Amino acid sequence: MELFLMALTTGIMVGGIYALVALGWVLIYKCSGVLNLAMGELTLIGAYTSLGFYSMGIPFLLSLLFSLIIGLILGILTERIFLDKLIGEPVLTVIMVTVGLSFFFKGTVEFIWGVDTKVFDPSVFPIEPIRLGPLIIGQVYLWSFLAAMILLVIFVCFFKYTRWGLAMQATADDEMAALSLGISARFVYAAAWAIAFMAAGVGGTLLGNINGLNISVGYLGLLVLPAVVLGGLNSVPGAIVGGIIIGVLENFSGTYLDKYFPGGVKEIAPFAFMAIFLLFKPYGLWGWERIERV
Repeated sequence: MELFLMALTTGIMVGGIYALVALGWVLIYKCSGVLNLAMGELTLIGAYTSLGFYSMGIPFLLSLLFSLIIGLILGILTERIFLDKLIGEPVLTVIMVTVGLSFFFKGTVEFIWGVDTKVFDPSVFPIEPIRLGPLIIGQVYLWSFLAAMILLVIFVCFFKYTRWGLAMQATADDEMAALSLGISARFVYAAAWAIAFMAAGVGGTLLGNINGLNISVGYLGLLVLPAVVLGGLNSVPGAIVGGIIIGVLENFSGTYLDKYFPGGVKEIAPFAFMAIFLLFKPYGLWGWERIERV
């Protein structure tokens, strides 16, 4: 039972970080109908930027804030330079551009920071674990989870209560109607990419504090895809729930199945679960069901 509770707790905490990255997937898909296959590289850029500031002696929270500002700027520039001209083009064209961006961002990160594993030194979070009855929880997991949840609440409130957030939702629901009301689609797409950069960067920074930071963190983008599909590609609450479910599933697989199937069952399990789940719920838990009549 102690092992089960430990696996469940750790899975929920890591899943909260996955949910933060999944939010970036959902935002871009909601606004443009495009799967951003460069999402993993966005996590790399944000994480290495935070590490760079922290290595210069800047406090961690300020480093994170600076990386958010840079993510905001890079998101707007990326949309303006590479994607603005593709509004109205076939979705497959835009997806292939995001594939090119993923290689470009990854190469840029490798050129600037190299491929060796780097750590936040000195450690950001205390090393001593917290004991809650039979549970032993690493403080890095606990504080990372709390930070991810706070940011998720901020993003949800932004979409629900601010003028810009409501404009983004209106454009996602019906672009033509939003345009007729004076909402700028170009602004909405740029804002979606900016927020995706910021959310992915924070997620990468938190994961870098847990396992160290290297180029493999970029694979987080694809690892989070099952969470996005599970919750529904255009559902913000679905991204949160899906991220936590996938985090728990991944941790359970590593805890109970790795000893029987050594060699990475922990990474395969979310995708196998996603494939089975889609047979019964093709649109995810809260995805929009599109019905076409001829």
